[in-house]
Amino acid sequence: MSRMGGALMQGFGGVPLDIFDAVPAGVAVTSGPEHRLIYMNYAYQEIVSARRLGMPIREVFADLRQQSYFALFDQVLETGESVSLNEMPFELGDRSSERERFTSTSLSKISLGNEEGLLVVSLEVTSQVDPAHGLDSIIRERRRFLQRYQSLLQLKTQAVWVTDAMGGVSEPSAGWRRLTGQSWEEHRGNGWLNAVCPDDRELAMETWASAVERHDRLDQVFRVRTADRVYRHVRVRGVPIVENGEVVEWVGTVTDIEQEWAEQRRRELLGRAAAATADLADLDEVLRALSEVIVPAVSDGCGIYLLSEMEDESVTSPFIAERVANTVRDGLLTRPPLRIERFEPDSDIAKVIRTRRPIRSTFPPGAPPPGAPPAGAEEWFAAVGANSTAVVPVVVDGSVAAVVAATVCGDREPLTAADVDLLARMLDHAHAHLSNAMRFQRTQRVALALQNYLLPDPPRVPGLEIAARYRASATAAEIGGDWYDSFVSPDGSTILTIGDVAGHDLAAAVTMSQLRNMLRGLAMDRREPPGDILRRLNIATELLDDEDTATCILARVEGQDESARWVRYSVAGHPPPLLVTPEGEARYLEGAVNPMLGVAYDMPRTTAVASLPPGSTLLLYTDGLVEMPGEHLDAGLERLRLAAASMAREPLDVFCDLLLTRLPMAGKDDIGMIAARLPDPGPVD
Repeated sequence: MSRMGGALMQGFGGVPLDIFDAVPAGVAVTSGPEHRLIYMNYAYQEIVSARRLGMPIREVFADLRQQSYFALFDQVLETGESVSLNEMPFELGDRSSERERFTSTSLSKISLGNEEGLLVVSLEVTSQVDPAHGLDSIIRERRRFLQRYQSLLQLKTQAVWVTDAMGGVSEPSAGWRRLTGQSWEEHRGNGWLNAVCPDDRELAMETWASAVERHDRLDQVFRVRTADRVYRHVRVRGVPIVENGEVVEWVGTVTDIEQEWAEQRRRELLGRAAAATADLADLDEVLRALSEVIVPAVSDGCGIYLLSEMEDESVTSPFIAERVANTVRDGLLTRPPLRIERFEPDSDIAKVIRTRRPIRSTFPPGAPPPGAPPAGAEEWFAAVGANSTAVVPVVVDGSVAAVVAATVCGDREPLTAADVDLLARMLDHAHAHLSNAMRFQRTQRVALALQNYLLPDPPRVPGLEIAARYRASATAAEIGGDWYDSFVSPDGSTILTIGDVAGHDLAAAVTMSQLRNMLRGLAMDRREPPGDILRRLNIATELLDDEDTATCILARVEGQDESARWVRYSVAGHPPPLLVTPEGEARYLEGAVNPMLGVAYDMPRTTAVASLPPGSTLLLYTDGLVEMPGEHLDAGLERLRLAAASMAREPLDVFCDLLLTRLPMAGKDDIGMIAARLPDPGPVD
């Protein structure tokens, strides 16, 4: 039989006509008002013999003696109402010697893209032994056939499958064979599942079983292994065929949607990458957020390496980079902690920095070539069975700011060129946020350097250990108003002070520097109670901006005998000092509470005195250490008290560092602290 390729491929309702090739009923399709014959399946040829396609049906069947039948073609095309004829006699000129023949035929109007046509379904009933029984059987078969393909027209898809009532594939599918390469013996029953991607197989089985159990429509997406051994996404749809209230079979389609799926996935991941980084200012946080979008959507593991600023990108000698993101999918062996790592100039990461082009490597599971794994990750690649990696540069404002190393493991399909392109697009999509974060980081680095320059190192005092810490806000790029200071007065006592100027900008930093310097000068000028010194400082603040306010603690550690030391202190609107004994008892010094600086300029200010046991620690701190949004300050103070008590015996430097790392912090304010510890004489014999 000759065919018209264009019409054959076009089909109707989105269904190609070759799906009718193996149908046991005769099927023909005509097109246009002349009823040009554009398709006949093999069963139809058995009835009418081979005929030439592309000609009007009256010419094609000029030898049909019952020419009046063709008027029905005009009627159905004009009215759109289907016609069915049972036991219709027909005689062909070249078969005049044969006995009379009969067919049961239906004519239905269909759409053929830009044209309308007719679907002709015929069954020859001449040879039925029991005409009545045979006709009933044929009518039932034709009804089921029409139900099946009317359902396919509703689905508007391409390939066809048929199963029995319980869901086992019961008829060969040429489309499935072309797609997957499975023979009929391989895909019959439940054999088709062997072509489904192992990662999708369980869900595909559950979804199909649920549809069969509920007699519900099937619509699902999964990956199948194609004949050329790659996985592609397909949409599988199906409907039950019901007769007399019982499901007798299922019919459905399989449609390749790889391109549609990839485009939808690309849009979704680009949107997620932009959304995940939109409200973040810290560069490390932006990169970590990106890694959590990449895993597991694109890869099983993702490390991101932040580069120090280089004068050029020649990378001809070993260099170091900081791993700031280290994300793996659930159930996968974790990688070593974040750290500074050293890279050789011949590594893939160095090559990517030099060329600014991604590198993709595919290899046997657990056996990467030299240079493919990032430094220190060789054992991890072997343990998880890594099968591919992609190293992609993060170019921000013309410079390579970081490098993304994505990895896929085990039986998962290795990273493809499309995956690498998607990674690059995700990074480009987040470029504005990365650029802002990088500028913020640079500005913050300068501000922090200036802040550290303004904050002096503690003095060395015999019989007294002093440690200070400062942590800049993670969300503010400008220098803040927190300060601390410590020095020895002319009478030999040690002065400790801490304060916080309202605001977080250059003006606050200027006021902070002025207050700190004035306080040091007033404390060195004469020996008087700390409250009196703060009163004089408050009067001096009138020379500053009228709107400036600040909090402050001024403490003087007195006494030369290690067994008898005390502290005189005054508090100006600041969180109270914390005293921690070596036995782990911690209490706040809550005396001498006064208004903040910048108000009630000439009002007297009180001073309090507290004894300092041997081995005790006196801690002064700013509110960034204890304040959390939406939480009462008392909760933060109690949290600090308990934490400090639990670490009373830690070395003073460790004590300070642990407070900064273990306490939850909002990160929206600077944190300053200064701690002084008396010697511990130890147990007495």
